[in-house]
Amino acid sequence: MGDGVFETLHLRPSGPWLLQEHLDRLARSAALLDMPPPDPDVSGLSASDGALRIIYTRNLLHVGVSEIPEPVLRQRRDGIRVLSADLGVAAGRRPPWSLSAAKSLSYANNFAARRWAARQHADDVVWLSLEGYVLEGPTASIVWLAGDELGTVPWEEAAILPGITAAHLLSLAPSAGLRPVQRMITLPELAAADAIWFSSSLRGLAEVVSLDGEPRTRSPWTPRLLDLLGY
Repeated sequence: MGDGVFETLHLRPSGPWLLQEHLDRLARSAALLDMPPPDPDVSGLSASDGALRIIYTRNLLHVGVSEIPEPVLRQRRDGIRVLSADLGVAAGRRPPWSLSAAKSLSYANNFAARRWAARQHADDVVWLSLEGYVLEGPTASIVWLAGDELGTVPWEEAAILPGITAAHLLSLAPSAGLRPVQRMITLPELAAADAIWFSSSLRGLAEVVSLDGEPRTRSPWTPRLLDLLGY
């Protein structure tokens, strides 16, 4: 069970958004499981604001389309309350067989983290390394704004899943007068940032409106960056 990989894409009127980037990551994830690259048929698929999922196992390749769940749309609109939690691993140090850089179907631990947050009256979790560095969320990359720096965590250095939405946003940063940066960041540094977002394909950007119980002022950059991404 869980011996497979998947991708979730934002489905737009023009078709699957950032399709090639997602297919490339799907192939990289499959390679980490010693599986050949898949060739899913997504031709002709579109929606005004939908979700496209590609699921690939050793004996199945499935493509499905659905509506975006209302809680996801609400988080995009209203933001999220986030708690920090130690993941129990050192930054960039995983066992040789680790699938931390793969989008694998083994998401039980990820969902358990979000259920733990819900029991604490929060929406999501930012995972930390043993050294106190910010890593990622259970289903999202971390993006922050500090002055003119629009940053995210370098996936190879941190040994985390490469975030497609975050990488695309940083590629657009100069057009908004912002400076794209990939660097390791500690929790106190993140808390001091002007704005924090969780980025993923369906949410786009969900602004962190409280971190470890401390309310945060909403940023005027949230609608600007969502518009830049086409949400």
